[in-house]
Amino acid sequence: MREVEITKEPVELYKILKFEGMVNSGGQAKSVIEDGLVKLNGTVETQKRKKIMSGDVISLWDETIKVRLV
Repeated sequence: MREVEITKEPVELYKILKFEGMVNSGGQAKSVIEDGLVKLNGTVETQKRKKIMSGDVISLWDETIKVRLV
């Protein structure tokens, strides 16, 4: 699991996927979320603009990240 640092919260789910390189674009991020491929804290998340806070764990395919506020 990789730890990701954010400087403010909340951050929208699709933006984290995009900026952390888990997908190639914002459009692809929205698509994988809509398709039910993203898990937030172990549960499938389909809200593209879901607010992510420090301590949240996001999984997509074989990559998992934990969000931490700095």
